[in-house]
Amino acid sequence: MGITCDDVVLIRHAQNEGDPTIVTVNCPDKTGLGCDLCRIILQFSLSIVRGDISTDGKWCYIVLWVVSRPGHAVRWSNLKKRLISACPSCSSAASLYCSPSLEASPKPPQVYLLKFSSPNRSGLLHDVTEVLCELELTIKRVKVSTTPDGNVMDLFFITDTRELMHTKKRQLDTCEQLRAVLGESVIQCEIEPADPEMGGHQCSSFILPAIPDELLNVDDEEPSPLDKLNHLSVTVDNSLRPSHTLIQILCRDHKGLLYDIMRTLKDYNIQISYGRFSARWKQLCEVDLFVMQADGKKVVDAEKQNALCSRLRSELLHPLRVMVVGRGPDTELLVANPVELSGKGRPLVFFDITLALRMLGISIFSAEIGRHVMGDREWEVYRILLDDSHDHSQARNQIEEGVRKMLMGWQ
Repeated sequence: MGITCDDVVLIRHAQNEGDPTIVTVNCPDKTGLGCDLCRIILQFSLSIVRGDISTDGKWCYIVLWVVSRPGHAVRWSNLKKRLISACPSCSSAASLYCSPSLEASPKPPQVYLLKFSSPNRSGLLHDVTEVLCELELTIKRVKVSTTPDGNVMDLFFITDTRELMHTKKRQLDTCEQLRAVLGESVIQCEIEPADPEMGGHQCSSFILPAIPDELLNVDDEEPSPLDKLNHLSVTVDNSLRPSHTLIQILCRDHKGLLYDIMRTLKDYNIQISYGRFSARWKQLCEVDLFVMQADGKKVVDAEKQNALCSRLRSELLHPLRVMVVGRGPDTELLVANPVELSGKGRPLVFFDITLALRMLGISIFSAEIGRHVMGDREWEVYRILLDDSHDHSQARNQIEEGVRKMLMGWQ
């Protein structure tokens, strides 16, 4: 008996309102698969409240219980397609067969430049970002500026997860969606293939002089008082199984928590053989993971254990770094999140930033996204220059707190 492509990912919807939807993935295993799946689920604005993972090193079985944010309509068929595309081809298992179309292409996605201009208004940038997210367009970079006549010129460097942006229909649909939200006041809306140098992941020179070291340099070698405040605990135990290391994590829940754990393990080339995750909204989460190194051995080296535990603590305490600074008379919001070794960044960060600022009643004068390397790590850095029509000097703490709560899902 073989397994069909449709059976690789199964979605069982909740029978009662408020209950989670169950997503089941049954496919060949690969290091980092859990990270890839969690990133896609996060991109569809879903939260994982429970999870079970098991694998024999060749084949894996993953069950995730997910819930959507209130009022958000999930395109479940699109989610299923995206999850299937992240799974290794079933043809890699000798006894089973699945269409070779599921093979992941090594070619990086084409980057497109979306240019549009319109009169400025409160919440404009968030409305644009929301449309792009609903269309499953990934924002790689953005540069937004306000002209002296009160209009805004937005440059979005995007990739299309549906891989249809090369078609005229997809481009017209995108511009029509933007006009439907922004109104007929849109002056210009154009989409074209981006220059590879502009759309790539090169570190942007405009970022380098302006990033304070303390925004990124927050790793702690030893547990800090903040660990206890957030009930954070990361422990390693090699005594329970002969071939696996147990990693136990106890921490406060936040948006994308399981993704943060999975991407850290992926970057360390750690394979999960069995794992269980449970969370209660705004309460503590418990994670038990039986893992091994890529060579099939336990993590027994004390230095490796300490480095892994330290990185997990840092990523769970500070999955995103937020800072509000003064630039002379101006106020600038800085947000940074670590980029995976694969080059992929955390989804929906810009969406959450713009939503938080809109809820705070703060307009955006300009915004830029770029990549910045510090030490051996790459960061995605968002620079938001706030509109100077209001005095933000007394409200910097409130701005920082409001943005952080939105990013962490604590609103």
